[in-house]
Amino acid sequence: EIVLALNCIVPAASTSILLSQYLSSIRGHRVHRVSRPQNFTDYESIKQQYSPQIPEYFNFAEDVLDVWAEKEKKGEKASNPAFWWVNDRKQEVRWSFEELGFHSRRLANVLSGACGLNQQDRVFLVLPRVPEWWLVNVACLRTGTVLLPGTSQLTARDILHRLQTSGARCVITDESLAPLLDAVASQCSSLQHKILVSPTKREGWKNFGDLVRNASSDHECVKTRSDDPMTIFFTSGTTGSPKMTQHSHSSYGIGLTVNGRYWLDLTERDVLWNTSDTGWAKSAWSSVYAPWIQGACVFIHHMPRFDSHTVLETLSSYPISTFCTAPTAYRMLVQEDMSRYFNLQHCLCAGEPINPEVMGKWRNATGLDIYEGYGQTETVLIAGTFKGMKIKAGAFGKASPEYDVQVVDEAGNVLPRGVEGNLGIRVKPHKPFSLFTEYTGDPDRTAECYVGDFYLTGDRGVMDEDDYLWFVGRADDVILSAGYRIGPFEVENALIEHQAVAESAVVSSPDPIRGEVVKAFVVLTAEYKSQDQDQLKKELQTYVKKVTAPYKYPRKIEFVEQLPKTVSGKIRRVELRNKEWGRS
Repeated sequence: EIVLALNCIVPAASTSILLSQYLSSIRGHRVHRVSRPQNFTDYESIKQQYSPQIPEYFNFAEDVLDVWAEKEKKGEKASNPAFWWVNDRKQEVRWSFEELGFHSRRLANVLSGACGLNQQDRVFLVLPRVPEWWLVNVACLRTGTVLLPGTSQLTARDILHRLQTSGARCVITDESLAPLLDAVASQCSSLQHKILVSPTKREGWKNFGDLVRNASSDHECVKTRSDDPMTIFFTSGTTGSPKMTQHSHSSYGIGLTVNGRYWLDLTERDVLWNTSDTGWAKSAWSSVYAPWIQGACVFIHHMPRFDSHTVLETLSSYPISTFCTAPTAYRMLVQEDMSRYFNLQHCLCAGEPINPEVMGKWRNATGLDIYEGYGQTETVLIAGTFKGMKIKAGAFGKASPEYDVQVVDEAGNVLPRGVEGNLGIRVKPHKPFSLFTEYTGDPDRTAECYVGDFYLTGDRGVMDEDDYLWFVGRADDVILSAGYRIGPFEVENALIEHQAVAESAVVSSPDPIRGEVVKAFVVLTAEYKSQDQDQLKKELQTYVKKVTAPYKYPRKIEFVEQLPKTVSGKIRRVELRNKEWGRS
């Protein structure tokens, strides 16, 4: 295309010279590609057209998935599969919506037949990124059973707490977790059925493959009310045991339309790869509901662990149009060779704020911007950067049309622009249907989330004059040092700009004079690991003083090999903070 364009305006003999000059000018970075909206015109048009209707009865399997399957039969849908799974051994599974329906109906008959589960019984699911995880999700929808996903990194103690607290009647897992389940099962009186996803048999367990092979594919989807419980995620708070965050059939099944149609901006022609762990609510967001609402293809690469080279190889080998991953992953990816070609059209991130430095490196390497999104297990998309909007580095965008988002004080009063406060979602006079139902069995902690007319997210931020929201930090992450309030993200942003820093996490550390000071845990890039550490600490401190307010610089720095993270890639600052303050 470049050659043709040049031939139109200059003699053919000069074309190769100009082309060479052009390629030289862009060597080291890609031409910026503007992502144009597919489902809307601009941010204002989203707010005007978004008006979800909540029926009395709704079931995602019947009202969304089966509708797409019917369109497939009639030839009214693009030929993309509904589900496309690969692994490191080059094995593949591709299902159309019709095939997804066929397999999930057989599993639904297992749950309601062989297991005798009733509507609203709870199913505890712990599997890695294998196709069976998606079948269980859909089968639970068809039977009206309540799904409780968990990560494969759970310990026996974690599993015991979840089973006892939830009263789950059925557990589905693989060989790696089965011994832990067996170790605690006798203490879980409600647990009646254990299903093993494995080619081998295990005593006391039903085999997933055998059950599904022998089940009928004829199944009538149960009738579920829009506000019936659909799924429960265990989420950690600042105190106490993990809370059971309950969502209804409509809160995710309809509410995540705002994610799929507007933030991800998907159509039935798109292939979306979301790298989230199956134990995290983001997997429900972007690997189940949001893409399938739009009829898009859910792409999954099952990797034992995140590997930057494998991710880049996958992006260059498959027709993935939309990519969503955690900021931590982008930080790792931009340190790799990014010269290969991608089919990508839209890149997004969520889970924690992304550093502007990383966004810039990704854009230079791929030509694509990263569109940030902000939300919680308790919500759908709260705010984000949508196509067509100006991207302000460091801000996570504007409020989702799903919510009225404001910055409020401790009493729930809306604060002026530019003033830091609590990020809140207005719930009065009408609570948004896409907000979680409750912390099941814990009315006190549910009530603590609400102040005045607002649900408080537990995050602190600022809204600027253009309605953009800026993240300051978790309410309990903010550092108060000698009267100064310091958000860890600002310090981390400054550190990541230095070429010695691969990653960093900033927390408070006790100080006899200032009460608290800023401490940075830093992972060094390979070329700096052998340098004098005392000198490097001084260099980093001086650098931070130059690029941000001097009072924010880290008075303490500790070099570490890696940072503690959740399965979804979020840095566990609480673990580092507890270490500093001597808490268990």
